[in-house]
Amino acid sequence: MKRVILSADSTCDLTDDLIKRYNVNIQPLHINLDEQYYRDGVDISPDDIYATYQAKGILPKTSAPNPIEYIDHFKQWTDQGFAVVHISLGSGISSSHQNSLLAAEELPDVYVIDSGNLSTGMGLLVIEAAERIERGMEAAQIYQEINQLRDKVRASFVIDKLTYLYEGGRCSALANISANLLNIKPSIKVDNESGKMTVGKKYRGSLPRVLKHYTDDQLQDEATINKKRIFITHSGTDQKNINTVKELIEQNYRFEEILITRAGCTISSHCGPNTLGVLFMEN
Repeated sequence: MKRVILSADSTCDLTDDLIKRYNVNIQPLHINLDEQYYRDGVDISPDDIYATYQAKGILPKTSAPNPIEYIDHFKQWTDQGFAVVHISLGSGISSSHQNSLLAAEELPDVYVIDSGNLSTGMGLLVIEAAERIERGMEAAQIYQEINQLRDKVRASFVIDKLTYLYEGGRCSALANISANLLNIKPSIKVDNESGKMTVGKKYRGSLPRVLKHYTDDQLQDEATINKKRIFITHSGTDQKNINTVKELIEQNYRFEEILITRAGCTISSHCGPNTLGVLFMEN
């Protein structure tokens, strides 16, 4: 049986410790900021993006690796006779999946999975794949099982300000102004069928108060939730906001593992600071 290598796009937003723990090989997406190209999580950070926006009013453009880059990424293992399982950013959001599929067609034993998701919604599937590799499962079976789990991921976020969405052309000026004037903080969720983001419930009030209501709303159907792990993923926010959500989960919901991660450049450049989500799987 071939050894299986696990690969994922940088948008899985796992911490360095989790990447090391689960032996994940990361393929960075591209960040084009102020006429310079960077690699997500390698030579640019979300704080660099925020600082550039504050100083110059410029937001980056993000793009997927091209098929040649994916070929080079996978080939370092297929040339050694290994199989590769790669989990991509959702095809409804990015061309990453299509480009990695094109690369897989040129190489043996590369299994590309469309996460249908982003951030640690992807990360949940990456960890599920890693656990199957640890159990000695073959790549083809991992591919089958992770595809079946995709619809069980629940990924959503609360956005504090619509500024970055507006500047990036993803919401209207009217929506941006109205949200700021009325102190509205919309939740954004991933549609597992299309893999695209949709607007969920709109909250109103201070961010700590909103985060409590949002977390309870996401976890209210407790009987359906897989309690193995939950992610609290943020784009850079006050530690008090993270603690508010973490303590609420600890006190009211019995997850075996609460993982806290910070979103990378690709996600942060679209939502801006003070975005926070809880991401988990259903049974």
